[in-house]
Amino acid sequence: MSAALSGPIVLVGAGNMGGAMLGGWLKSGFKGGDVLVVDPGPPPAMAKLIADNGVRLATSVPEGIKADVLFLAVKPQIMDAALPPLTGLVGPRTVIVSVAAGRTLGFIESYLGETAIVRAMPNTPALIGRGVTGAFPNARVTEAQRALVHDLLKVSGPVEWVSSEADIDAVTALSGSGPAYVFYLVECMAEAGRKLGLEADLAMRLARETVAGAGELLHQSPDDAARLRQNVTSPGGTTAAALAVLMAENGMQPLFDKAIAAARMRAEELAGS
Repeated sequence: MSAALSGPIVLVGAGNMGGAMLGGWLKSGFKGGDVLVVDPGPPPAMAKLIADNGVRLATSVPEGIKADVLFLAVKPQIMDAALPPLTGLVGPRTVIVSVAAGRTLGFIESYLGETAIVRAMPNTPALIGRGVTGAFPNARVTEAQRALVHDLLKVSGPVEWVSSEADIDAVTALSGSGPAYVFYLVECMAEAGRKLGLEADLAMRLARETVAGAGELLHQSPDDAARLRQNVTSPGGTTAAALAVLMAENGMQPLFDKAIAAARMRAEELAGS
C-alpha cells in the first residue's frame, strides 16, 4: 500500500481513535515510516505503538512536509486551535480526513483552504477492528484519493459512503453514538434482572454476554435482525410476552426515534457553533 503514497500520512491526535487507526494501518501493510503522528503527549500505549513500529512522532507541527493524507483525530472542541498551525502540511495532493463530530466541510475549509476533504464518522468499536464508519467527500476529492481514504478507514470495519454531508449528522446520531445506546441497554437489562432477585454481578454478566453473543450472531448470520428476532420468538412464549411490551405503541421504537433525533439535533448545533 505504501507504494501509492508520495508523502506521509499525517495523523493529528493520538487518543483512542487515532491509536485505533494507526494500529489498523500498521496491521494492514502500511509501514511505520509512512506515518507521522503529531501530538504533544501521546498516552503510554500509543507512545509504545509508535516506538515499536518506527512511526515518526512530532510534538508540534513540523515544517517542510506536505501530507498525502492529513488525518484529523482531535476533539471538535479544540479544532479552532488545532487547525491553523496545520496549513503548511496541506499541498496540492493532500486529502484531509476529519473524524470530528459536527465540524463541517466549510468549517475545515475556512482554516485549511479549498482542498480535498472527507468527513468521516467512525465509532468506538474501531478500537477492536469492529467499528463502522460513515464518510462523505467534497467535490475536490479524486477517485484515487477516495480509494486511499477508504483503505485507511476500512481497517476499523466497514465504510459506508453517504450521499450528502447532512447525512453525516444522521450517521453520528445512529452509529457514531450508537455503542453508548447498546451499553445502556446492557445496564437496563442487568438492573431489571436484579429487580427480579438475581445478584447484581450475575445479572450484569448475563446481560453483558447476552448482548455480546447476540451481536456476534447478527454479525455472522446472513439473516437480517427481524428474521433473527422472529427465530427466537415462539408464539405465546416468554420472548413474545416481553416483545409485546417493547414493541407496543409506546415501546422502544418511538423512544429510539426521539433519542436519535436528539443526537442528530445536537450534531447540527455543533456544526453551527
